[in-house]
Amino acid sequence: MTSGRPSFIESSFESKDITFEMPLRPQMLADFIGQDAVKDRLSVVIEAAKGRGEVLGHCLLSGPPGLGKTTLANILAREMGTNCIVTSGPVLERAGDLAGILTSLQQGDILFIDEIHRLHKNIEEYLYPAMEDFALDLVLDTGPNARTVKLALKPFTLVAATTRSGLLSSPLRTRFSHSLRLDYYSEEILSDVIIRTAKLLAVPLDQQGACEIAKRARGTPRVANHLLRWVRDYAQVRVKGKLSADVVKEALELLAVDEAGLDEMDKRILQTLIEQFQGGPVGLSTLALACGEEAETLEEVHEPYLILQGFLKRTSRGRVATERAYHHLDKMAL
Repeated sequence: MTSGRPSFIESSFESKDITFEMPLRPQMLADFIGQDAVKDRLSVVIEAAKGRGEVLGHCLLSGPPGLGKTTLANILAREMGTNCIVTSGPVLERAGDLAGILTSLQQGDILFIDEIHRLHKNIEEYLYPAMEDFALDLVLDTGPNARTVKLALKPFTLVAATTRSGLLSSPLRTRFSHSLRLDYYSEEILSDVIIRTAKLLAVPLDQQGACEIAKRARGTPRVANHLLRWVRDYAQVRVKGKLSADVVKEALELLAVDEAGLDEMDKRILQTLIEQFQGGPVGLSTLALACGEEAETLEEVHEPYLILQGFLKRTSRGRVATERAYHHLDKMAL
């Protein structure tokens, strides 16, 4: 068996298909591919906390969706030998919801709150003493009979994830000991992620096929894994399991994902902007209405990648198609 990056994964689709039950996420920090700066910082704080016999400091993970924030939270728990309790900001509607979770935490447990920017402000207030003093201040009864009860909590680590760190209040943001941002992955790193996933899914994928998927994965491992599963299904049905770079291209063309990673809606946005509004500028709500999509979806889902790849610009007057957008869609500038 040769060392280094595998050039081909030998397997077959006839093997038992346990695809959707198989854990694709890495279990330890050493297995996590990419985000080297984040991993280096986490490895230091993990080793330091273990050496002192203390719990980890609270961590804030920010960045676009699908880059591995939830995976890192679970990895931190495994590295520290503790449990990871998962919840999200929108789920915590009442103070009692948060209190029930916090009082059940054991020494060193990790509480992972996804989408913490959507946490209700009244719930956020209860987090402050819990994060700083490992205590929970509860108000019992109302009116003249109201009284405050302080409950001691076992030391824990709050790991929070957000795709919009700018929406976090300053008091909450400053209570995190470590603030880590995850960035989009390069095509080379994504190829390694896809090769690893292909091994776990028993997909006979060569390096060229992995590169074709990586080019269309929008710099995001989650997207890459979804595309790989689609390619796997396509190959199983159309070519009886034989998977090459050409088959990968055919599968992704059927999915309407081009080599720049643009899907049908991405291309519709650019085409509408160029054909109906002469390339812009045009307001977001007007553009969304013309595309038949919600303005929030355009702004949150499609625009970040289009801007990152240089297809779209935001200006004070509205959205503008770039020269690259015209070239990509074979359109003539007016």
